Amino acid sequence: MTSPLRSLFRVLTTAALVLVASGCTGLGKYTWVDEYQEKPPPLDASYRIAAGDLLNIRVWNQESLTTQARVRDDGRISLLFLDDVEAAGHSPAMLSQQIQTRLKDYINHPVVTVALEMPRPIKVTMVGEINRIGPLEIDVGASLLQALAGAGGFTEYAHKDRIFVMRQDDGQAPVRIRFRYQDLIHAEGRATSFRLRPGDVVVVE
Repeated sequence: MTSPLRSLFRVLTTAALVLVASGCTGLGKYTWVDEYQEKPPPLDASYRIAAGDLLNIRVWNQESLTTQARVRDDGRISLLFLDDVEAAGHSPAMLSQQIQTRLKDYINHPVVTVALEMPRPIKVTMVGEINRIGPLEIDVGASLLQALAGAGGFTEYAHKDRIFVMRQDDGQAPVRIRFRYQDLIHAEGRATSFRLRPGDVVVVE
């Protein structure tokens, strides 16, 4: 190889290496899901009821008053005898006491238990190369694969090995968690056991 050709080859090789390096670093900082150290969600013994929650309300020895009730957008539920009862913002135990107090005008010594039958859906945000961008409501415990399906799947420009979940725990720096679509559909690694949380942002590049 002559000297000019050798110089040209060296220049082209260097340029190729620069392009490869820039391609590797262009994705920014991220953590693969298999390496992500997931923190358990905070335990809240005093769960606060909110609109959309489905409640199981039982009145001991009063089958006609035992029911399920969905908390309306105004934060209230409707019960026999009591009409509207303010539920949002109360814990189940607090709501039990409130219903018991009001039922004393109708029955003797009411005993009421309120349990959370089904929590309200959680909201995540879907962005990037997917068919429906924006907020998405999903059930508690939904997987990333379910969220992608709920957003209508990928566009033709999507890189299916560049799926990220951006998450920020309280008091912690945000983290970008990377997934491959093939791992999701083939149930490989920790990708399928990963569960989305309220406030997560799903990005498909």
